[in-house]
Amino acid sequence: MTPAARWAAAADILDQIAGGEPAEKALTTWARKSRFAGSKDRAAIRDHVFDILRCWRSTAALGGGETGRARVLGRLRQTGVDPTAVFTGDGYALSAVTSEELAAGSEPDGAVARDLPDWLSELFSNDLGDEADAVSEALRHRASVFLRVNLLKTERVISQNVLRADGIETTVHPLSETALEVTEGARRISQSEAFRTGLIEMQDVASQAVVDSLTLTPGMRCLDYCAGGGGKTLALAARLRGAIEAHDADPRRMSDLPSRADRAGAEVQQVANPKGPYDLVLCDVPCSGSGSWRRAPEGKWRLTPEQLETLTLTQADILDRATALVGPSGTLAYATCSVLNCENEAQITQFLNRHPDWTCLQSTRFGLDAGGDGFFVAHLTRR
Repeated sequence: MTPAARWAAAADILDQIAGGEPAEKALTTWARKSRFAGSKDRAAIRDHVFDILRCWRSTAALGGGETGRARVLGRLRQTGVDPTAVFTGDGYALSAVTSEELAAGSEPDGAVARDLPDWLSELFSNDLGDEADAVSEALRHRASVFLRVNLLKTERVISQNVLRADGIETTVHPLSETALEVTEGARRISQSEAFRTGLIEMQDVASQAVVDSLTLTPGMRCLDYCAGGGGKTLALAARLRGAIEAHDADPRRMSDLPSRADRAGAEVQQVANPKGPYDLVLCDVPCSGSGSWRRAPEGKWRLTPEQLETLTLTQADILDRATALVGPSGTLAYATCSVLNCENEAQITQFLNRHPDWTCLQSTRFGLDAGGDGFFVAHLTRR
């Protein structure tokens, strides 16, 4: 495919997304119908689609419309690319821009410039104050790719050398002693020797830092209560060098965990009905995902105030139920990948009001300015 044809394919996919189709499904459907497209074509089209999803409102403003075609035009203007190089009308490219399209478009401001829905932009201002612009700006750009070095099998320098042999270059990241930031060859990771043999896992650096913040000692009984795919479960197992129990309200989310644990050499036991007491219960709760919208930008356009309220109620319920699983001197760790106060500090304040016999030992925000996703973690224990 020519570069111009890739933009045309992205415009078609964006129209499907605007019509309500989930981004991943729209991309998969297009790929299945377009067997002629090679892996580089699919990767480039995916990048175009997600770059525009991150800047959904501003590209529409700059392009003078809400069609995929207009948003492509807006993205080209946003990045300083001459539209006539893409809108050529040749082959499978988009037809040439009209005089009306060239005259259309306006410079975005306010919530549009932040690329947030109006209600979320207001919430960002209220919650983040002077940092609201910087956080929303960070969410408009691609996230770095991070790896976690599996200390059960290797060391950071060794894993870097193994990755380099497969054309993957990395640098260490100061936020976590197990973190590597990929600087070259990110698309080769899943086929690399280091990945196949369990030397590394893909995991955001701030997610690693959340696990690093937990005090772990040999012999502790630990439960990952909202395990999901098991990223933090495996990180806990590597740090503890012992068995970890994993639970999720929807066990299907943990379907890949056994194979991942086997590859990592980690001892993980899935439990349907956890029985305390545990020395540590980690609740990485369902949340808005606002701290990771660089990776999943569709989330900020799909989230509604009603959904956010439901999420905060779910988070509170999980915290309340998890208290029964924590031993007398154990720790209840609460974590989100959110930048919103209602899911973070306010949630902890409300928990302590409901449970006056508990206290918060520490709480930490990992901001996007640290390089990774936006995360929050609080360590709770009985007085």
